[in-house]
Amino acid sequence: MDVMKTLFLNPPSYDDFDGGAGSRYQATREVWSFWYPTWLAYPAGMIPGARLLDAPPHNYTVEMTVNEAKNYDLVVIHTSTPSLRMDARTAEAIKVANPNAIIAMVGGHPTARPEETLKLSPAIDIAARKEFEYSMLEVAQGRDWSTIGGISYQKNGGLHHNPDRPALTDEELDKLPFVTEVYEKNLDYLKYNSPYCQYPYVSLYTGRGCPARCTFCLWPQVTQGHRYRVRSPENVYEEVAAMKSKFPKMKELFFDDDTFTADPARARKIAQLLKPLGITWSTNSRANVDYETLKIMKDGGLRLFVVGYESGNAQILKNIKKGVGIDRARRFTKDCHEVGILIHGTFILGLPGENKDTIDESIRFAREMDCETIQVSLASPYPGTELFDYVTENGFLAVDPLLDESGYQKCTITYPGLTNDEIYGAVERFYRSFYFRPKYIFKSVKKMMTSMEETRRMLNEGRQFLSTMRQRRHQTAQRAAA
Repeated sequence: MDVMKTLFLNPPSYDDFDGGAGSRYQATREVWSFWYPTWLAYPAGMIPGARLLDAPPHNYTVEMTVNEAKNYDLVVIHTSTPSLRMDARTAEAIKVANPNAIIAMVGGHPTARPEETLKLSPAIDIAARKEFEYSMLEVAQGRDWSTIGGISYQKNGGLHHNPDRPALTDEELDKLPFVTEVYEKNLDYLKYNSPYCQYPYVSLYTGRGCPARCTFCLWPQVTQGHRYRVRSPENVYEEVAAMKSKFPKMKELFFDDDTFTADPARARKIAQLLKPLGITWSTNSRANVDYETLKIMKDGGLRLFVVGYESGNAQILKNIKKGVGIDRARRFTKDCHEVGILIHGTFILGLPGENKDTIDESIRFAREMDCETIQVSLASPYPGTELFDYVTENGFLAVDPLLDESGYQKCTITYPGLTNDEIYGAVERFYRSFYFRPKYIFKSVKKMMTSMEETRRMLNEGRQFLSTMRQRRHQTAQRAAA
């Protein structure tokens, strides 16, 4: 069957904006990092002749992107709530260059608010909802849009919403193309970096969905669901085994599942299969994995966990339905230290119940956990999440949109006794309290002594981090003076 000439596009965005197709938090980054456009890679591998263009890491300007995109019949653009307006302008520029191009928007915002997405611009023909591999394949095949599940579209002045598609099953996930083959064909893997992975790294998914019920998390609530659907360990092994030849300089593999450890038996099986390959890998985990599973994963090549602690306050964890308490997180962290698994701990300021005391509590807890590195994010109430409903119903949404037109992230939530500016300012205080400890500085100096490469990396990231903090203070001062 003939198919349309199709481009899957992660469009140009704000400088230092970490809101691409694979990132969890749409935010300005503290250090150089780019996530792989994995969700776009799946359908790109299913449509003959399709191309995947990841504009930000490959330094494509809007003009360069439009010059490329105008040559395609179907352009599928990944967007997010903060970047939606800018992405719509990119879509409009493509439409001017090629009025016959069909433009589809995919991602969390088109799923949560398809009608709003379509109304934003007449250049946007389709808003694809949830998992969009097969809906985009069917559009590319030229099928009648009214018969394609999982899309909303505008045609002849009217808006139409087709029924959702069923989520892909475990068996169907095994039949999807390997995204690493699409990466090899379309991307330069040396342009991707994660601050907690060894450079260069490559990431992929082994499953979709997350059984946790965290009220702030966009992906399970909006696009992927709460049932953890998985590829078989053998299917994962087959893709990983071929990666060394595709990415000869790769130092680390990252499994970007929302919670890779949600099925401990499967996690152990994958680790055991990977062990003979000698590949170093990392993944996301909740702070509740048993000691025996930790040992087996470490033995199979696991280097680091990304762990969402979120807060050091027990009531806030209950408020957001985290499902893992403070004591369990302490025991898990102690076990990881003992086994030799490093942790990149993530925290969020501004969750329901936050006040000045709970922020201090989280800072103390982070220092106690003594992770290898941390990430401190602002609570971001995205449409479609319980957090969004909570802050809007209670009048706690202080700023709209989430980003201004320069790409500067704002704290959008304010509480009685705690302003959004105070929450925003606490991010730098959190970072400084954690990283400027004598214990952490000593550990960093010791690590830098192991190699010149590590020294250069850490000094470069340190300069980027301090520059970002200076920019944040400057932006705060400008807003205060306005």
